[in-house]
Amino acid sequence: MVRIGVVTCQVLELEFAHLLSHDKDTAEIWVIRNEYSEVLTGALEKYNSKKIHIIARADEFNTRSDPDNNPNSDRGTAILVEVKQLGLHSHIPTLQSETRHSVRAMSPFVETVFLGYGLCGNAFREMDDVFRDIPIPVTMTMDQDGPVDDCVGLIIGGRENYYAEQCKCAGTMFMNAGFSKYTGDMLARDIPEKLRPKKDKIMRQLMVGYKRALLLPTPVMGEKELYENSKEFNLTYGLKVESRPGTLDLLKKGWEAAKRSAIKDPVRNAMVSAHGK
Repeated sequence: MVRIGVVTCQVLELEFAHLLSHDKDTAEIWVIRNEYSEVLTGALEKYNSKKIHIIARADEFNTRSDPDNNPNSDRGTAILVEVKQLGLHSHIPTLQSETRHSVRAMSPFVETVFLGYGLCGNAFREMDDVFRDIPIPVTMTMDQDGPVDDCVGLIIGGRENYYAEQCKCAGTMFMNAGFSKYTGDMLARDIPEKLRPKKDKIMRQLMVGYKRALLLPTPVMGEKELYENSKEFNLTYGLKVESRPGTLDLLKKGWEAAKRSAIKDPVRNAMVSAHGK
């Protein structure tokens, strides 16, 4: 059985639930339980298309098995997923160290790891340096000339579309499924504790240059739900609401590339399988 690790941000949790649930090769999904994994787990269970296992640590991926649910069988692909806290990109060294820690923990048990991130402020521009001590391939979604800029660039269909919308209105809040739910929380969490009593004033200062909310509906979340999720935020900050179709095409292409990178060689396969015995 091919084994692939996934490390992603909460902002893309629903996109990954959809991707993995509809992937023809995926037989089982193992989710590392933490305070950020609940939405992904619920979405996977709602799709009800794959065997779902909830585990506490990466090393349970191979040790918690039984004859009917065995990641060491030869049928299909087993996926090990960890969801990281949103907003880590606000401090690049933290984002790099957090993802590196998760990838390192998965690496003895999988053939490759797929990152649910983009460049994210150039945090992953030098992938070989960030993951220099990881002995397996680490991949991410690509644009035409390199990794996607971030989760917005991924869902809007690439850098050209992203730039075109920024040219229309530089002060645009882009709303994919995750941002429609978490934007307010993500901005507010960066306010220092001692300034929290002035949260509302600071938030208005942060939002002073924003004029538009652009909804990006996909099969994960339609326009109506995006609108309702972000309605209070948009009204609070006087954002004009517009919409353009989003897409999961780049994510799917990235996923197919990750699966290709997981093709087993005899030595690596023997190493990974040994952990399950």
